[in-house]
Amino acid sequence: MIASQNNQASTNEFLLELRRDIIMMAANSSHVAVALSCIDILAALYIEVLNITPLTVDAPERDRFILSKGHGCMALYAVLARMGFIERTLLNSYGHNGSVLAEHPLAGKLAGVECATGSLGHGLAIGAGMASGLKLQGVSARVFVLLGDGECNEGSVWEAAALSRARNLDNLVAVVDVNGLQACGPSKDISPGMGLADCWKSFGWDISEVDGHDYRELVKILGHAAGNGLPKVILCQTIKGKGVDFMEGDLEWHYRPVRGDDRDKALRRLKGA
Repeated sequence: MIASQNNQASTNEFLLELRRDIIMMAANSSHVAVALSCIDILAALYIEVLNITPLTVDAPERDRFILSKGHGCMALYAVLARMGFIERTLLNSYGHNGSVLAEHPLAGKLAGVECATGSLGHGLAIGAGMASGLKLQGVSARVFVLLGDGECNEGSVWEAAALSRARNLDNLVAVVDVNGLQACGPSKDISPGMGLADCWKSFGWDISEVDGHDYRELVKILGHAAGNGLPKVILCQTIKGKGVDFMEGDLEWHYRPVRGDDRDKALRRLKGA
């Protein structure tokens, strides 16, 4: 029990450190709340689920990860840095002119970034192509694609979903960050009546739902997501801006950078001051 408690405390502190990294980067761009909503998902994937390390980023048998909601890239950069894929000092250059840490991920520039993303609705199709190719080659690797719930308004997502089911891509896992907000307002107002679980079910996918901030549950569900004959989708219920109380559920932080007093207050909330 003591060992378990110590391990949980260590995990919680690590997640706080990732959030602090995001706050520090967020002086240079918007989308801080987007990154905070999905950071627990990314941490669970890279720490305990994905078969990939800094030494195997080019190995054919590696698992692939695609951040389809590319505007949440501060979360990805923070995890890649903490896991040794990139130097942590590189985080200081985020959003600066000429930096490889752009406000959407760049292909071929960073270890662990499989493709350029940010034009929403493209990531699942890319992932389906990768998953199909891996099956043709007889490689048992998996492909994980992280989307936003607002991104699921894009028709290309459902074209890829239909293709993936038709080809029985059970090595493909879609993970949806369901934070309930998108660029112009609440998802329920922009797409009323669109039940994501029903939509994915209608396309024949295997569906799970989880608290997207419950690290242990994320590890459990993500770790058993592939290989049952169907493509898998995991709907993660999250809070935009999670961890910084004055940002939580506030659409304004989709756009605002975090500077000055706001940054200091956010770090205090994360016990970083």
